[in-house]
Amino acid sequence: MNWEIFSEASTWLLYLQGMEGTFVMLGGLLVCGGIAGLIFALMLCSRSPVLRGIASSFTYVVRGTPLLIQIFLIYYGIAQLDWVRSHWDTIWFLEPFKSAMFCAMLAFSINHAGYLAEILAGAIRDTSKGEVEAGYAMGMSRFQVLRRIILPSAMRRALPPYTNEVMQMMHGTSLASTIPAMLELTAAAQKINRDYYLTFEAYLFAAGLYLVLTFTLMGIFRLIEKRYTAYLQPRTH
Repeated sequence: MNWEIFSEASTWLLYLQGMEGTFVMLGGLLVCGGIAGLIFALMLCSRSPVLRGIASSFTYVVRGTPLLIQIFLIYYGIAQLDWVRSHWDTIWFLEPFKSAMFCAMLAFSINHAGYLAEILAGAIRDTSKGEVEAGYAMGMSRFQVLRRIILPSAMRRALPPYTNEVMQMMHGTSLASTIPAMLELTAAAQKINRDYYLTFEAYLFAAGLYLVLTFTLMGIFRLIEKRYTAYLQPRTH
């Protein structure tokens, strides 16, 4: 094996830029996908059969199709349609499709929203009826019960599966390397491989960086879980 390439500053800069791209995508999909996931979770738990049907259809399609296919459908499909390309400069909401980063982040956000909606919906359904009835007994409105009791309680219980989902999405950002002009961690390793034909070294180093990022995020979420889900842990006495 030849590790001399990692003594060059340009190699480290490339990987750092790749990590930056990974962090940008992860942060964007967690925010955008998180907001959308919460909305769809509330729709799944709605009394309206129409809203439940729309949300169920969305999560069924998202969870039933591969993430890579979803990326291709947005970047090579929607973004490359003649009508979309011809109106990039005239219709404001089509202009972002010029960006490969936007297309990748949109696909990741949609995918994350589909899985998060089911996680949150399950946690909302598991909320103790006694907690809800206590809220109504105190004179709270339905919205106040949702905001002050149901959602805080559900989000705490959803933390463990949400942690796993975040890890999966962090690893899933590597699929953005299939999009031209995208630079994230896996794409950086691909560039090193193309330029120096060091397949094993390039991808092994990228794998090590992914491990560091994974354990760092896991440590952060473990601290959050310890802080907000301590009351759910079985007592030792």
